[in-house]
Amino acid sequence: MKVVLIGLLALLSSACSQSAVTAAVEPETDEQKTLYAIGIALSQQLQVFGLSEEELEYIKAGIADGVMQRPMKVEMEVYGPKIKELADARVAVVSQRQAEASKEMIETAAAQPGAVTTESGAIVVPVTEGSGPMPKASDTVKVHYHGTLTDGTVFDSSVERGTPATFPLANVIKCWTEGVQKIKVGGKSRLVCPADVAYGDRGAPPNIKPGATLLFEVELIEIVN
Repeated sequence: MKVVLIGLLALLSSACSQSAVTAAVEPETDEQKTLYAIGIALSQQLQVFGLSEEELEYIKAGIADGVMQRPMKVEMEVYGPKIKELADARVAVVSQRQAEASKEMIETAAAQPGAVTTESGAIVVPVTEGSGPMPKASDTVKVHYHGTLTDGTVFDSSVERGTPATFPLANVIKCWTEGVQKIKVGGKSRLVCPADVAYGDRGAPPNIKPGATLLFEVELIEIVN
């Protein structure tokens, strides 16, 4: 992570070397908009730190000094390795908060009539009973799904795109691998996916925070031959 973050910070230099310019910048040309898009894309790599405005100023200062080859205010041999330590500490805090915030909701879902909790902790709550077979972990399935965070924010939805998704059950998060096996073709279920069976402490930036519990409504359309 240390090498990646140092490289990303360096690439952000043109957009962040002067705070006043950064605050007022309004991209107009295609090239300016592309450069701005680079900044947005790279900023997503920094979301793990949960930076405040004040902390971001220190990052901008480091970028400016590094790119302009001015004297460094810290020894990179000492503080470079601390980047990962800081990232890990910030992730742990966010992950713990997410777990605490989701605990009651997970317990409530598990207690719903007909709910099944898989061996790994995924919760499957039937919505509509299907009449076909249930897939195996080695199968490829065609589904319609709607994925939200616990606050209702939609992060992914084949329903909104209007196109079902097809994928091997072995190549998705464990909650899906185990949960979809509990759905019959033609049926629909809600999947409650605690972090341990979703994206864990790493999350899936920028939309899914470390430790996030994910909610899905999944309709199993068919098992693909």
